[in-house]
Amino acid sequence: MGRRKDKLTSNIAWSNADTITVRGLDLPSEILGHMNLGDLAFLQLTGRKATAEESKVFNAIVITLVEHGITPSAIAARMTYMGAPESLQAAVAAGLCGLGTVFVGSMEGASKMLYEALPADKVGTGVDLDALAVETVDAFRARRAIVPGLGHPVHKPIDPRTPRLFEIAAENGKSGEYIALMQKIHAVAEEKSGKMLPINATGAVGAICCEFGFPWKIVRGFGVMARAIGLVGHILEESENPISYDIWQRLEEEILETSGPQK
Repeated sequence: MGRRKDKLTSNIAWSNADTITVRGLDLPSEILGHMNLGDLAFLQLTGRKATAEESKVFNAIVITLVEHGITPSAIAARMTYMGAPESLQAAVAAGLCGLGTVFVGSMEGASKMLYEALPADKVGTGVDLDALAVETVDAFRARRAIVPGLGHPVHKPIDPRTPRLFEIAAENGKSGEYIALMQKIHAVAEEKSGKMLPINATGAVGAICCEFGFPWKIVRGFGVMARAIGLVGHILEESENPISYDIWQRLEEEILETSGPQK
């Protein structure tokens, strides 16, 4: 067990009878009406206001992650809501539980990969990015692991979100060696595998998060908070135009047709 603290402290927020302070700013007078949701998230995470350029890039990456159709996380949320409509928060939580190494959470893996290949203290020192890209891809191939941030089941040969994210980053001073390294890793991985492996949205987001200097261990959280918004939208639609019951019944019918009692 850790050593007991003399006093418990937090620098995020505090309040009394007539004030609410978030990261040193008065919520009613300095935040409400002055910040959008992405800017508040940036403040919450970093303890400072985003610059105009940082705001554009950060909002772009979290908006990218809000919605992508009837994905496994959306299906999980909708199915849970069908079974427990009295617990919207449980349905959202069910959808968020699936954000891992395959869906959305792969942005964490991409950031970790880039930081391990190019530690922050090596940026700007003239490191050979081409050599790093080859070493990184070879290491993943040697252990038969998927390179995080590459490949997409639908968007080929290009994930349309990626070039736009990189464009926004470049326009606002957040395009550096991490994005360059991600692009080089992509090129090497495609060459060595002989497959189309586009940099997907989470790969792009992971690289941009490295440009910000965000710790890799928190990067998945950006997907969690963004996707929660999207899942609430899916649950609202499910309440008005339900599809979960049909998904369940059609699956039952098809399983019965292929695996049930033979006539």
